[in-house]
Amino acid sequence: MWNIYVLQGVKGGLYKGCVEDLNAELEKHRQGLMENSKDQLPLDLIFTAAFPDKNKARDFERYLRSGSGRSFLKRHVV
Repeated sequence: MWNIYVLQGVKGGLYKGCVEDLNAELEKHRQGLMENSKDQLPLDLIFTAAFPDKNKARDFERYLRSGSGRSFLKRHVV
């Protein structure tokens, strides 16, 4: 399974990603090992979605990064 996740940082920033091993990725973020999110610690996991196919997961991740995807997150998640 492929997982899409959205983390929210202490400053309000959102970080989106797509991975197979969600727990390992979250641990990297929480330890400050991810360059894009280390200045946002601590991070909260605010959204996840699982997909059986990597391509569908990547498509949804791209959507979340788009203007309408950001609006979706603001309306339904944040």
